[in-house]
Amino acid sequence: MSAPYELSRDALAALLDGEPAFRRTQVWDALHKRAAWPGEMTELPKALRDRLAAEIVPALAVADRRLADGGETIKWAFDTRGDARIETVLMAYPDRVTVCVSTQAGCAMACPFCATGQGGFKRHLTGGEIVEQVAWAMRERPVTHVVFMGMGEPLSNYDQTLLAVRRLHDDMGISARRLTISTVGIVPGIRRLSAEGIPVNLAVSLHAANDELRDELVPINRRYPLAVLAEACADYVEATGRRLSLEWAVIGGVNDRAQDAAELAEFARPLGAHVNLIPLNETDGYRALAAPRAAEFRSRLGRLGVNATVRVTRGAEIAAACGQLAGTPKVP
Repeated sequence: MSAPYELSRDALAALLDGEPAFRRTQVWDALHKRAAWPGEMTELPKALRDRLAAEIVPALAVADRRLADGGETIKWAFDTRGDARIETVLMAYPDRVTVCVSTQAGCAMACPFCATGQGGFKRHLTGGEIVEQVAWAMRERPVTHVVFMGMGEPLSNYDQTLLAVRRLHDDMGISARRLTISTVGIVPGIRRLSAEGIPVNLAVSLHAANDELRDELVPINRRYPLAVLAEACADYVEATGRRLSLEWAVIGGVNDRAQDAAELAEFARPLGAHVNLIPLNETDGYRALAAPRAAEFRSRLGRLGVNATVRVTRGAEIAAACGQLAGTPKVP
């Protein structure tokens, strides 16, 4: 039994041995262009359709599906084949449909304000499991953008993340400019990505722009401090020509002060980076000291010459917002 997006073209050809050669293209395109399961491929003869439906079975099973924002936000909890649960979020906007995918079950980065990090690491996802999350979303809406911002650290699962990027780009037809990889700052991964020749967007979850505070909020900073991270980001921008994004969870009383804005501006300006401000989405294990002052913080950054936007929170009531994915359905 094979999972649909674990199959290579050669493996699919082996499954279709004895069938006309054009069947390979039919099945491949149905999987990648329509996100159709084999039993739904009515262009195939029924006997072949039934055989493939028994041999090609989704790797993910829907454990929970929740809607918010008038049905414009959908969160799935998926069970993998017996050993882990992951979450995926679709967000529909007037001009685009974005799916936020997980690259790991759990996360080892241990950022204290993130529900995924609080739950610990379980395992890496395969490239096929990552791609299949997009396929499930495609079955709901035509997906235009994919962000690798769900559960896990994509650059800690580098090879499988890149396999998924290539499959989404080459076979599902999603432009590299509509793919965004988010990282807490895995410098070797950023450097590898710079050399791939695929100009995906890079978003760095920064959250603090001095090493002392970032050591606390993003523990991997102890291994790759800000100066090292900035150098890798500058090289990425030069290699790809893409504008860097910096993600900043605005935590009231922690990183939303005038000093924090000045430090962030000093980090962002040389990189020409855009800053995404995310009002903290509180989790069971982390609360802000005060209400985050995202709009005021944005104004400070503007006066310091940094372009910033405040991200509109989507799906908080179903624990689908940034930092809330924990691999367990939220009880209504």
